[in-house]
Amino acid sequence: MESLIELALAALALPATLSCAYLLALTLLSAEPRRPPASQRALRFNLMVPAHNEESGIGRTVASLMAVDWPADRFRVVVIADNCNDQTAAVARAAGAQVLERNDAALRGKGYALAFGFAASLAEDWAQAIVVVDADAEVSPNILEAFASRIEAGADAVQVHYGILNPWASWRTELITIAKGAFHIVRSRARERLGVSCGIRGNGWCVTPELLRRVPYACFSLTEDLEYGIVLGMAGHRVAYADEAHADADMVSNEAIARKQRQRWEEGRFALVRTRTLPLLAAALAQPSAICLDLALDLLVLPLSYVALNLAALVLAAGLAAFWLPGALFWCWWALACLAALFVHVMRGWQVSGMGRRGLLALARVPGFLVWKIIVLLSRKSQSWVRTEREKP
Repeated sequence: MESLIELALAALALPATLSCAYLLALTLLSAEPRRPPASQRALRFNLMVPAHNEESGIGRTVASLMAVDWPADRFRVVVIADNCNDQTAAVARAAGAQVLERNDAALRGKGYALAFGFAASLAEDWAQAIVVVDADAEVSPNILEAFASRIEAGADAVQVHYGILNPWASWRTELITIAKGAFHIVRSRARERLGVSCGIRGNGWCVTPELLRRVPYACFSLTEDLEYGIVLGMAGHRVAYADEAHADADMVSNEAIARKQRQRWEEGRFALVRTRTLPLLAAALAQPSAICLDLALDLLVLPLSYVALNLAALVLAAGLAAFWLPGALFWCWWALACLAALFVHVMRGWQVSGMGRRGLLALARVPGFLVWKIIVLLSRKSQSWVRTEREKP
């Protein structure tokens, strides 16, 4: 009986232990990476914006893209008005963008819109690099310089930091901003220093036409961005990380909308865990490939809230088991050690997020966020693609 209890506690500890060890290693490697030399400012870019019924905000996004620091004759803003029944196309044209209109009620979603836009860009053969920006985003003026300098240095796919435009909208957006600091900045910096792939985050990424021809875009899942980054990795291509530029989008603060969005994201991610982890591990061994190995580890690492819940469950189980088996208290100490590693990772995320003292106050709400996470888990329903509802400014 005692052996079974020990085995059960060890099994409960394993996911959080692996996650915390991996996150601590990336945290220790998260110093700012070296930047490549300045570009020759000669590349031609198509800046593509997939948009479905975005008339209220598309003008702001187009204006941000039109204001990038790059020769005006070497970039174009292209809005893909996908299955729109509002004035998205007209507003985008009025703001200065070219517009591609797509109507296919059977094949809906960001992945199909991107595939449509990529095909049009490849057929025209004007752009030397294609950028993807969300329809509710604003970009830093140096974004094309960040892409160009790395492409000239040999990269064929690049991701900038994906940040949040409205970090102070609610306690959820404050916590998510810190989480993104850990997920996007800390981990991506480490991966860049290690020479592996930072992956694709959906907003603020760039790919060359040559790579699109070698590895065609055909990703239509709920997490099409993550999926294409994995497809690239399995084909031997890493996504470079540009730390000095960013594409920031609004994050929903409304609880009901946030719950639906989180459920959709996590269902898409877990689907990739089920279908892509073993092929990635197999490719990592066969090639061998550090890129594929890290992408597999990235899939296996639990979201931070899940790691915290895992550790809480371990402490509770070990505490109860200690009534019959005093040695089970070892696992409480083990959980605290893992929690310390997780704390270091989160605090590094807070540090690079720029949230300051107010961000520390937001972290005090983590217990409430974990309760909300449990509610989301218990109410999980199968999700299909729907446009995330935008909140009124």
